[in-house]
This record gives sequence, structure tokens and C-alpha cells, in this order.
Amino acid sequence: MIAEAELLGELRRLRSRVPQVTGVLAASVDGLVLAQDAAESEAEAVAALTAAALGVGSRLTETTGQGHFRELLVRGADGYVATYAAGAHAVLTVLAEPRVNVGRLHLEARRSSTVIGELVDASAAATPPVPVVPPRPVDPPTPVPIPVRRPGASGARGGT
Repeated sequence: MIAEAELLGELRRLRSRVPQVTGVLAASVDGLVLAQDAAESEAEAVAALTAAALGVGSRLTETTGQGHFRELLVRGADGYVATYAAGAHAVLTVLAEPRVNVGRLHLEARRSSTVIGELVDASAAATPPVPVVPPRPVDPPTPVPIPVRRPGASGARGGT
């Protein structure tokens, strides 16, 4: 089980190191919220979009020969959204004001993504896989005999 308190602690440390960060979210690569420290209440939607961005970013970097996805930075009119790979099982998304020092943001978020990746990957390795029980085979239905009517066997005796 992932230690949510440890993840949340790392997210809060990131916000304290970069004051212009307005929100942080750790999510699984499948788009599930692992931990968040943000004023927004739409964490599930952001996590799902982060997973989609991770997929597009991964495909883009690999298709163009740039290797495995590491990070994505989107600049909007009102600030930044940065997404960082965090190990094999997680992703870190950071929201920041437009006046953030992008170099500092990258430096600190990369450090945090490494910590988050280690926590989540260690948790994934420690969690035993759920055994898959094969479904019980279904016996074929027992055939029901169908009465066959034979000519002249209707029970009526003819000939007289």
C-alpha cells in the first residue's frame, strides 16, 4: 500500500521550496489520484488528464527518437502546468503562477518526482500480486431426449 502521508509530505515540501507553485498532484500512470496538495477540487479530472498527457508525451518522445518521456511543460495565459515522470508507476503534476522561475520549478519538481517515484515503485514491488483464479469450467448442458414419433407408432392400431 502506498504511504499517502509520505507522498503528501513530499508534495508539501515541493510547494514550500517553490512559493509560486499553486498546486501539486501525484497520480498513478492510470490516472488515479495518489495524493494532492492543491486548492482545486477537480483532482480526479486533473489526474485523468495527466495520464492522457503522459501517454501523448511518451508517444511523442519515442516517435521522434527523443527516448523515454521525462517531463512536459505547458504554459497558459495564467500560469504553468508541468508534468514529470515519477518512476514506473506514477506521475507528478505541478501548477504554478506565470511569474514562477521555470528553472527553479524544474530543479525542485525533478527532485520531488524522484522521491515520489521511489516511494510508489517500492510500494508496487512490495505489494504481492493478486492471484488470478481461473473461472470454473462450465459443464455442457445435459442433452434432453426429444421424443421421436415414428410412423404407425401413434398408439392407434389400424388394419381392422
